[in-house]
Amino acid sequence: MMSLSKGKLNTPYIVNSVNTEHEDMRKFLFTLGCYPGEKVTIISKLPSNYIINIKNARYSIDEDLANAIMV
Repeated sequence: MMSLSKGKLNTPYIVNSVNTEHEDMRKFLFTLGCYPGEKVTIISKLPSNYIINIKNARYSIDEDLANAIMV
């Protein structure tokens, strides 16, 4: 298991868990559809930003969020 921030571009991963103590961060990711069992793909990596694909929708998340998503 690793954080999404260490993942490769255009490789589908399955979310295992959201590893954060911040409830607001967990709720935000849940509203995006990012919860255990869902497929997530990194579309692009920028210096402190990630474009991810969840359920055929693209989202921009910061590095803290990418680190919290365990795949």
